[in-house]
Amino acid sequence: MSRNRLHEETSPYLLQHRANPVHWQAWGPDALELARSTQRPILLSIGYAACHWCHVMAHESFEDPACANIMNELFVNIKVDREERPDIDAIYQSALVFLGQQGGWPLTMFLTPEGTPFWGGTYFPNPARYGRPGFPDLLRLVNEIFQSDPDTVKQNCEALGGALDRLAKSPTPGALSLQDLDAYALRSLEDMDTVHGGTLGAPKFPRPFLYEFLWRGFLRSGDARLKAAVTVSLDNICQGGIYDHLGGGFSRYSTDERWLAPHFEKMLYDNGSLLGVLRLVWQETQSPLYESRIRETINWLLREMVADGGGFAASLDADSEGVEGRFYVWSADEISDLLGPDADKFNAIYDVTRGGNWEEANILNRLRKLALEPAEVEADLADCRRRLLDRRAQRERPGWDDKVLTDWNGLAIRSLALAGQTFGEPMWIDTAKAAYQFIVEHMSSSEAPARLYHSFRAGQANHTAVLDDYVNMTGSALGLHEVTGDPTYLAHAQAWIDTLDRHYLDAENGGYFFTADDAEALITRTRAALDNASPSGNGAVVGWLARLYHLTGEARYRDRADEIISAFAGDAPRMFHSLQSLMNGFEDLASPVQVAVIGARTHPDTAALLGALQEFSLPHLVLSVVTPGDSLPANHPATGKLQNNSVATAYVCVGTTCSLPITSIDDLRTQLRAAAPSSAHGAT
Repeated sequence: MSRNRLHEETSPYLLQHRANPVHWQAWGPDALELARSTQRPILLSIGYAACHWCHVMAHESFEDPACANIMNELFVNIKVDREERPDIDAIYQSALVFLGQQGGWPLTMFLTPEGTPFWGGTYFPNPARYGRPGFPDLLRLVNEIFQSDPDTVKQNCEALGGALDRLAKSPTPGALSLQDLDAYALRSLEDMDTVHGGTLGAPKFPRPFLYEFLWRGFLRSGDARLKAAVTVSLDNICQGGIYDHLGGGFSRYSTDERWLAPHFEKMLYDNGSLLGVLRLVWQETQSPLYESRIRETINWLLREMVADGGGFAASLDADSEGVEGRFYVWSADEISDLLGPDADKFNAIYDVTRGGNWEEANILNRLRKLALEPAEVEADLADCRRRLLDRRAQRERPGWDDKVLTDWNGLAIRSLALAGQTFGEPMWIDTAKAAYQFIVEHMSSSEAPARLYHSFRAGQANHTAVLDDYVNMTGSALGLHEVTGDPTYLAHAQAWIDTLDRHYLDAENGGYFFTADDAEALITRTRAALDNASPSGNGAVVGWLARLYHLTGEARYRDRADEIISAFAGDAPRMFHSLQSLMNGFEDLASPVQVAVIGARTHPDTAALLGALQEFSLPHLVLSVVTPGDSLPANHPATGKLQNNSVATAYVCVGTTCSLPITSIDDLRTQLRAAAPSSAHGAT
């Protein structure tokens, strides 16, 4: 039997490496015991299935027998899927940052036999180039230092271990105010690219939680600069090459400052989060571009990303036929052959040239003119895109990572359900409900209370859930409760917060650890509130705790949210650019717009009032729909209020003050304009 044991795994990323001549082991007791018993250092390689540079390093080094022989002779080689084991990735990415290097994937870390890091990096070429040492030479050098200079290794281990331990401790306690949020929003503008959108420079990553933070600042203040920072970013992202103009969906990031040339992998978490902020901004701007991108991206999710059973798959690869982007790019001749007389118009709009706009090929984009064309022109373009998409479907497809991740599904489910409500698309809501039910039925333990698992593939749920799993599923449950009124979703949200309090709470410092107290013991339990590629669990949970408090009146949710804010807000003056989720949640706690509708949800009058809410961008909205005869929580500002003349009646409450009873849609719109003074709807 091969000493490469990755054929025993279910992760598509690990299975990509099962035929390598490297003696790869999956992370686990057997691999760690092998390192301890042989006293060989560990070479830890972390990546994911859709990662372009992971593929490059695999082809150059892990498929090279000579390099593999060095790895096998000198190290115990452990391969980790960062999507499947974010707990392991979080620790060793932090260690790399403490070494003064920028994190990323592939992550290449060197550990003692006990698992303590002493050095590392990301991608290393084979042979040497890009100013980086060749990987085989590096392997020999690291092993020589490990064997001949134990004092240096020990010093590095102690320094990194101490830094990791300090990372899990509380920063200086602090507090937030709405005035702080306004100041941080304005300071964030200094980092924004006013021409191309996003943050300055390259590469450019979409940051939906940053855009929401700036958008909330605009809604509070009316500052047009904040609005422009968001809309310029979204316009360019929606019209850039980072967007798949034929099939829908956004790539993970752009390698240039114009959003033209992505690494072409499509990740579920990016698309789920972008759908959420696009919907929020559309409610204010009514932008037909945003609506088109929302609809097209959801169509892509439903067409290509639903895994067996109804959960959403993790990603699509950047490469096909061993070449990055081949599936997505075009030559001018191909388009001319397919579109005939329509090609010239299409090429002018989508930046297609004979010489190409990227590596002698063409990435379709509309960056030359961000505005949409007149309706009749757009209809012709849609027909052209359909023909190209049909032809593209005949190409070899990129790899599909069909594992279902609980945290990423939570992001997508919430966005899909709320978009279905906003745009009147019940099928989207049904798809969100099906994905949610898949998590509940197939990725939850059988004991009571049920515990979540982090990943699922090939009929098997794996790995104890991390903080983000519970937080994002709480968000999806609250979204589905808002859309459907089903109390089951609210009960799930409460149960998952109870599990966090029982198994993840840092009772000494405040906030939640990333891993459970009964999960596999690693070298440290990380605890942080900084947003990264996806929203921080400790940040996002504040908003869900705020909503649970407003919906139920239970003070324990408010108190826990206050504790988390206090634990991490001390970092805000110097780290505000990475604490947007926490600050967005603070606004939900401190300054919600609470709307109570007294009426049967299925009655047309109630539905009409609920429909009017979708016309307003209210990220801090907390909606309660109460059947006549039932009651709101005792501390809700609208408690005790009744229907007016036995018809569906709404109350709009800001702080402790509520409106008079509202039964007409026009009156509700007037009150919502007053609650959102920066809304453009106020001018209509």
